[in-house]
Amino acid sequence: MRRSLSALVVMALAITLIEIEEVRAVDQTYDTEKATIRVQTFADGLRHPWGLAFLPDGRMLVTEREGNLRIVSPEGEISDPLAGVPRVDARGQGGLLDVALDPDFAENRLVYLSYSEPGEGGNSTAVARGRLADDDSPRLAEVEVIFSQKPKYNGTAHFGSRLVFDNEGRLFVTLGERFDERIRTKAQELDTHIGKIVRINPDGSVPEDNPFVGREDALPEIWSYGHRNVQGAALHPETGALWINEHGPRGGDEINIPEAGKNYGWPVVSYGVNYDGTPVGTGEQHAEGMEDPIYYWVPSIGTSGMAFYTADAIPGWRGSVFVGGLAIPKLVRLEIDGREVTAEEDLIADLGLRIRTVTQGPDGALYVLTDEPDGEILRIGAAGDEATATHPTDQAE
Repeated sequence: MRRSLSALVVMALAITLIEIEEVRAVDQTYDTEKATIRVQTFADGLRHPWGLAFLPDGRMLVTEREGNLRIVSPEGEISDPLAGVPRVDARGQGGLLDVALDPDFAENRLVYLSYSEPGEGGNSTAVARGRLADDDSPRLAEVEVIFSQKPKYNGTAHFGSRLVFDNEGRLFVTLGERFDERIRTKAQELDTHIGKIVRINPDGSVPEDNPFVGREDALPEIWSYGHRNVQGAALHPETGALWINEHGPRGGDEINIPEAGKNYGWPVVSYGVNYDGTPVGTGEQHAEGMEDPIYYWVPSIGTSGMAFYTADAIPGWRGSVFVGGLAIPKLVRLEIDGREVTAEEDLIADLGLRIRTVTQGPDGALYVLTDEPDGEILRIGAAGDEATATHPTDQAE
């Protein structure tokens, strides 16, 4: 009798797990303002995935915040962690963050990673690059640190950090202001990397045309300053300008187009307030010599990830900008006219999934990472354009 009961318990547990898997996997169709779309789970079983970059053969490199870099096949199969990844300080918002390919990846196989780097005095955002050795045992080789944010600080929040190459092959790195009031004011000081966007060459050296090159009171890597916590960035496909989104406090998430040498206000001005309800800085939203955002959210949605849609697969979306929401879980589509946002549409909010990254795939679909303990890659394509991926939950264990 005991053996029969045990068998029944095992069977019931197996059925429950199957039901959970069926519930968790997404496969839904939505009628949106400009298109009917299908949202499907492409791969799952990832632990807080953060960054995604497509390899030329259609595979993906995906980071997990706890410190793993994995390869995801075109069928959605997830590899074991790759060796060679730098040690990360995976606490709070820190860990392994963004991933990007060198513009000449086809020739040099270089991969760039941003992460929270432990060191004397605490931690800070760093960027390392290594060569992808893609044989029977994929790994990063010849890894070197090409940038390290100064100063180190003993904290676990506001690391940034997105990596975007411009059309000249220079690398933009977005850096947070570390959250604490004791240090965030350094976002206004040019002798630190706190609250800055920096622009470097692929080897970490400084481009000669950076705005503060030659100034003794400024770090030459700095491109723009007065930022809070930039977690979304992308190049405009026509102008080549960098667009970013950054977290506000209580209210005041922003979209900015950071220009060389300009000041974007934090923590002097903001459209939000501190978490305790007190005013930020001057309590004003504008100040002379500081740039206003082109768009902002009140309340904050927790912006993260950014992509311009340029494909033909969903014609109604061409020219739109997509932004993920963490605090209010959703994907946002923005219509733009030049530097102006003219319309906003919320997508997939009913799923209740925190969207960390959004990327346009080579097939014209959008691929988004959900920032969850059991995170997924969701594929968003036109209705009738079905993903063929499997969903192997055991591959990332």
